Amino acid sequence: MDRYLEGVEVEVDAVCDGEDMIIPGIMQHVERAGVHSGDSLAVYPALSLSEDEIATLVDYTGRIGRALGLRGLMNIQFVITGGGAYRNLVSGGGAPAGAESLTQNGQPSQVYVLEVNPRSSRTIPFISKVTRVPMVKLAVEAMRGRSIREQGYEPGLAPKRDLVAVKAPVFSMSKLAGVDTFLGPEMKSTGEVMGIDRNYEGAVVKALMASGLSMHPGGSVLLSVADGDKADAIPLVRELGLSRSRMYATAGTAAMVRSLGYEVTEVDRRLSGRRPTVLDVIQDGSVSAVVNTITGDRQTLQDGFHIRRAAAERRIPCFTSLDTARCAAESARRNGDGYNVLSMAEYLDGPVRQ
Repeated sequence: MDRYLEGVEVEVDAVCDGEDMIIPGIMQHVERAGVHSGDSLAVYPALSLSEDEIATLVDYTGRIGRALGLRGLMNIQFVITGGGAYRNLVSGGGAPAGAESLTQNGQPSQVYVLEVNPRSSRTIPFISKVTRVPMVKLAVEAMRGRSIREQGYEPGLAPKRDLVAVKAPVFSMSKLAGVDTFLGPEMKSTGEVMGIDRNYEGAVVKALMASGLSMHPGGSVLLSVADGDKADAIPLVRELGLSRSRMYATAGTAAMVRSLGYEVTEVDRRLSGRRPTVLDVIQDGSVSAVVNTITGDRQTLQDGFHIRRAAAERRIPCFTSLDTARCAAESARRNGDGYNVLSMAEYLDGPVRQ
């Protein structure tokens, strides 16, 4: 029986030689579990996990690989509940190093295995590049019978590099007529980019710029948030207020924005018969980004589809995950500053962290 687990989604790629394995690094998703991993922002190294949680991930990966008798590449996706989850990567939030993370109820975190893929994954090029562990080469030699140690590598979790890398999805929604851009368990991205820097803030700015998902400081944003998501949207609204973004919103969302003390321009739903509507402010260029979360109401669902399609056709960022939207809003508040411009070699030749 399936059930939804709300928590931190984590991804691990490994090479197994039948007994030992090497894990170049652990990646943490910005979005909560429920968004396909290919459509999520993935961050190396995982920044908000405790040492106990990391040790559990490494232990589970090793036990699964040995039990399956794997020789070659393996990808595992985990979700961590409790331990303060959902723990936000935005604002550098998360568990301090070495912390035994607990929920508000005092319950320890739990690590669940979502799926195990005994094959390569789309994150192999990403994690190989940022850790300099040649996973494909190691895997091919492991399948030929050479152990990880014989290839000159120490099994286990490799030391962290002194950098942060963010993998961001790229979408081609404007070229796919009639496709809903809402992110869920089915993958919709058609490519990926990478941002790399010495810290999370710099890396995520670069990744969002490269993927076309940046918000602009002082820009205009249309908000249409489902009732069930309004509490989670409060940090996003505050970020937009701090960045002096002009906010447009549908009636219910506008009331929530006003209750927080921010100015907002209310716009009508597509089928209301009054102007301007949500489509008007997208199509006339009044807004440069859209945040839209879905609800089960039939008419609202239909309106949401048209909002998302209009944004895709105008080629402006449309966020259906509040986590991604808040990440972009924080980047806008920092005005795109705080990142380095260095060569890949300069980043990768830096020290590793034990």
